[in-house]
Amino acid sequence: MSENREQPFFEHDIAYMKQAYDLALKAFDAGEIPVGAIIVAPDGQIIGFGYNRTEAEKCQYAHAELFAIKSACAVVHDWRLDGCTLYVTLQPCMMCYGLSALSRVERIVYGAESPLYGFAVDTVDAPGVYTKHTKFISSGVMKVEIEELLKRFFKKVRS
Repeated sequence: MSENREQPFFEHDIAYMKQAYDLALKAFDAGEIPVGAIIVAPDGQIIGFGYNRTEAEKCQYAHAELFAIKSACAVVHDWRLDGCTLYVTLQPCMMCYGLSALSRVERIVYGAESPLYGFAVDTVDAPGVYTKHTKFISSGVMKVEIEELLKRFFKKVRS
């Protein structure tokens, strides 16, 4: 089993998560599951952003994390996001965690847990390539607000 990478979140994480939350609101308004994500460079600059577009793209890969990573890579002109942090409103799925790890994102910060699809690297014996670069994971940032947004979305969809 992998070593525990969980760490507490910091005060500055809230400001960045608010940016991701604003993107989740865009997804909500577009009829998508409200998930937003940003990539923050080591110097604190936001270099990538995205929100869920699975319905618009008609493809399961169109997650917020994918678009955030893709736009960050375009900014740095490289596929390597060494030292960067991914802020995402919902716990990443296995695909998005893998993409983050392979992109060398150093830290993942998420708000609400996803009991159905969320991937917890510490519960599996993940190959070293998936644990080498992503050194830290923090959760629970703006959890209450994010869970409320998700509940509103699913209530709206089901009515």
